[in-house]
Amino acid sequence: MLSKNLFDEVLIQPAHNGANKLYIVSGYATSAMAFHHLQYLRKNDYQVSVELIVGMCVADGLSESNHKGFQKLVQNDFLGTFSCSYLTEMPPVHSKVYSWYKNEQPICSFIGSANYSQKAFGKNQREVMTVADAEQGLNYFQGLIPQSIYCDHIDTESIVQIYNEKSYERVRRERTATQQLQAEIETMPSSPISLGLPSVQVNLLDRYGNLPQRSGLNWGQRPEYRREPNQAYIKLPSSIYNTDFFPQRGVHFTVLTDDDKVLICTRAQDNAKAIETPHNNSLIGEYFRNRLGLPNGALVTTDNLIRYGRTTVDFYKIDDETYFMDFSAPRN
Repeated sequence: MLSKNLFDEVLIQPAHNGANKLYIVSGYATSAMAFHHLQYLRKNDYQVSVELIVGMCVADGLSESNHKGFQKLVQNDFLGTFSCSYLTEMPPVHSKVYSWYKNEQPICSFIGSANYSQKAFGKNQREVMTVADAEQGLNYFQGLIPQSIYCDHIDTESIVQIYNEKSYERVRRERTATQQLQAEIETMPSSPISLGLPSVQVNLLDRYGNLPQRSGLNWGQRPEYRREPNQAYIKLPSSIYNTDFFPQRGVHFTVLTDDDKVLICTRAQDNAKAIETPHNNSLIGEYFRNRLGLPNGALVTTDNLIRYGRTTVDFYKIDDETYFMDFSAPRN
């Protein structure tokens, strides 16, 4: 039985030993975990393809941020090396099965309690896994394929309930009262603060009231270093980075924005004071320039933020791997 170093033992070591195909059945899963795992494999030059079936969404639905995050990984970030499907037929599947192959040859399989999430494979939650038969694991996976649908299929959102992220946690907690819950969702205010979610506000300006010209949103404005000019990060003050509001440095988390975009983020730099998009540091810079109506690569100024209508960004914590970011301009 395995109870320590599960990320390495279950998700990395088989690839180190030559396996190149991983079939996963997991009751719950997060797109942040998939990014974290796939990015680690890529950085270490492991040529591995991963196929995932999420088993509990047939009963619980799926949060919008994870759904869009999975789609982005499949269609863009890890095109050709990652696929994700949702179970569509009852009863739901709560199993956690990880089966490794090298081409057509079974290598090893693991079953146990760990969902495909950073929380389960991290240090803050106890899980156990045990070795199982890889062929039986693959057979179990393949038996669920006819009862599932790809996350990027045109009909997915009409078959699987995709919950608005601002109400997802409440929906999940109260799913046993379906009729009453539906009435609540229809009348629920749009702001996530109405759900009592923990929140922080981050000022994009420095202590003098100016937007830095070579850091923060303008981190890439350093031609002498040949930086891509869209590179950016959100700087956190010590009053935030010294708390546990955001995950620890190196942990990936999904950020759903008020305009329904999805960013996979992590903390970086000294004291983990910066929020960035690790796959491509330009993504977060492109996002803010687009919101401000600026061309890609442009210098962002204090006046740009003032004309837009705000100099801050609000984060709401939905769970340890999921956040909502509000950069909406105030309504006139």
